[in-house]
Amino acid sequence: MSTNQAAIRPANVAATTFFPILFAASSVHLLNDTIQAIVPALYPVLKDSFSLTFSQIGFISLIINLTAAILQPLIGIFTDKRPIPRLLPIGVLFTLAGVLVLSFSAYYWMILAAVMLIGVGSAIFHPESARVAYLAGGARKGLAQSIFQFGGNIGQALAPIMTAMLFVHTGQKGVVWFSLLLVIGFMLQSYVASWYTKHLKAEKERKGTAQNHPFARSGLSKGRVAVAVTIIMILVFSKYVYISAITSYYSFYAIEKFGVSTSQAQMILFVFLVANVIGLLFGGMLADKFSRRALIWFSILGTAPFSLALPYANLTFSVILIFFAGLILASAFSIIMVYTNELLPGKVGLVSGIFFGLAFGLGGAGSAILGNLADATSIVFVIQCCSYLPLLGLFTVFLPSDKKSEPLQA
Repeated sequence: MSTNQAAIRPANVAATTFFPILFAASSVHLLNDTIQAIVPALYPVLKDSFSLTFSQIGFISLIINLTAAILQPLIGIFTDKRPIPRLLPIGVLFTLAGVLVLSFSAYYWMILAAVMLIGVGSAIFHPESARVAYLAGGARKGLAQSIFQFGGNIGQALAPIMTAMLFVHTGQKGVVWFSLLLVIGFMLQSYVASWYTKHLKAEKERKGTAQNHPFARSGLSKGRVAVAVTIIMILVFSKYVYISAITSYYSFYAIEKFGVSTSQAQMILFVFLVANVIGLLFGGMLADKFSRRALIWFSILGTAPFSLALPYANLTFSVILIFFAGLILASAFSIIMVYTNELLPGKVGLVSGIFFGLAFGLGGAGSAILGNLADATSIVFVIQCCSYLPLLGLFTVFLPSDKKSEPLQA
């Protein structure tokens, strides 16, 4: 093989989009995030069954998110140097153990142990699965991230529906049925792990093409990149704390302010999560076409008018406002993921750890603080305070500008 042929081959491999792998990874992401989202969706049920305070509910959120915050960045950093495909099915086994413990928990400490196991499963799943999505996406990184995250957002959207239609009647024991789905998830992850193993060599060759990233050509210093990543973390923090506030506490807010039932409050939450799914798809498609920074401006700061109006609206307008807040805010995910991967080429695991681990951990810590704040003041006051979080999108002004990425040529 000539030198020119050898140079072209990695680009050809990197430019190919492997949709079956993306859909398989997205399907497992759906299952993983459904189970993870069931935990906060179960809070009204658990609160009644175990007579929990808001502080105890916040601590449950802290445990599941803190587990991810500690493990995911570590796993991501380690697998950047040494990818481990077999971790994919192993992560499902941890989630399965967590589901079984949660289903039969009779004490508060057992709930904490269950969510910790679920957190470990999620921490294992995200870094390597995100790397698979990045590799399988080829030249269409934004679309690949959207497909991958689409499953996760669908799973999050299904959780309140399941609570309204199932768990309010069965309690946490109904969660045991997910063990059957996790067996399917284990088989899917084994299939993805097999594909991943075969393509690791192509991935190593592709790393030599880091100069295709716009920031690699821009000559940004390490200090400038560090500042940019710090700002991204602030933006991601605002996103996840706001989402955590809505998913963990808006049901209680709607019950208290509007007098709706638990099932009706879960349906309002479902509107927010469905909007997340739609916004994610639009964000992914736009991320491959336009300036990342301009879209980040829109997706974070653009949420503010709706979030700020939400605490003062009646029930009908609250549903409308929460839909648009979720729609615009969710569009940020794929855009920021692609932007950060371009800032840190070859560090997909680290980026995944930042997004799925540390960000979730910050969101969990914020949720715990909000729980204590709700006990000390009121749930209405908590929602009012969180409405200002999207204003942190103003920090986007300090991000370096990016140029439109050119797709890799086949």
